[in-house]
Amino acid sequence: MRLLVVTAVEAERDAVLAGLDGTGTVDVHAVGVGPAAAAAGTAWLLARAPGYSAVLSAGIGGGFADRIDLGGVALATASVAADLGAESPDGFLPLDELGFGTVRYQSDPALVAALRAALPGAVTGAVLTVSTVTGSAHRAAALAARHPDAVAEGMEGYGVAAAAARAGTGFAELRAVSNPVGPRDRSAWRIPQALAALTSAAAALGKLDGWTA
Repeated sequence: MRLLVVTAVEAERDAVLAGLDGTGTVDVHAVGVGPAAAAAGTAWLLARAPGYSAVLSAGIGGGFADRIDLGGVALATASVAADLGAESPDGFLPLDELGFGTVRYQSDPALVAALRAALPGAVTGAVLTVSTVTGSAHRAAALAARHPDAVAEGMEGYGVAAAAARAGTGFAELRAVSNPVGPRDRSAWRIPQALAALTSAAAALGKLDGWTA
């Protein structure tokens, strides 16, 4: 099995590499922040070096209160483009309701099962991809209500998933929670704790040898 791990920034990449401890079947690259950069970077990596068994979007992100703790690890059952669509007088209309594609990519079930076995403490559920990080209680409540299965929020998963789907490659997403989804309060951020959790989670990737695409 060859696994491609894609992060947004170098700090996340370094945290994953620290946990891998030289695992030779896993390649880790930082491709930039946001779904567009993530999709373009992942597509380029897959085209440049075909043959990966799966792609894992990994990094830190926000967690929904009462669904996951700070420092916890979220394992996505699906990556959802939460703000891709249109506003209307009756509320937000997602892209699929407009008839222009999908806002949800399901994670590879076999890969999720293997990750779940390797990370028994992880919380499973949808991980939302947003282009604008949630910064208010109102928006957090709206997202939580619209996506009752969501446990975390990030900015890259949907883009990575789109590139993986186009390449016919399995996909999953993993997020270590650095802050609650809601009002922007930097004093509540726990980035070092989340990066440490990401390193611990990355160490489990060496236990996926039995998984095949």
